Amino acid sequence: MSSMIVSIKGAVKHTIIIDPGVWIFDERKVDLTTYFTEERPDASTALYEQLGRSWDEQRLKGARPQSNDNKLSLNKKALTTSSYGMPLGPFITNAQPSSKATKVTFSSTTKHTHFICSLEEAENGILGFSHKGQPLKETGPVHFYLNDGSNHLTPVTDIDTITIS
Repeated sequence: MSSMIVSIKGAVKHTIIIDPGVWIFDERKVDLTTYFTEERPDASTALYEQLGRSWDEQRLKGARPQSNDNKLSLNKKALTTSSYGMPLGPFITNAQPSSKATKVTFSSTTKHTHFICSLEEAENGILGFSHKGQPLKETGPVHFYLNDGSNHLTPVTDIDTITIS
């Protein structure tokens, strides 16, 4: 794999270029070894939980010393042994798809393969970016997993372009 960059383009207001290598530090990442097998709250419940945590943090802020709010805590062993993915929805939202967009094509410029799904399936999907602590150099830069887990054993691989149409 020559490039570890992914682009989101097509019927969008903003073309987005993503470097999945930085996602290892993102708190939104999910552990792919458990993501499809454990019970997950629905999106609205997760949002309310996140808002609740933010509210509590803001309320207690006066009791803490000032900082730059860079809360980076890492489990180094997990980073080197786990497989991680990132929800695709926020990236699609930031690209601002056209109101007429209905489908998404995941493709590889080097392997000339593609996978097509609905915009909704893509927004709920996960982009895998590491396997057992290693970037997906041979079959990446990212893999696509449907949120229902139906392809978790055989994800779409070799993705470097995501085209919304």
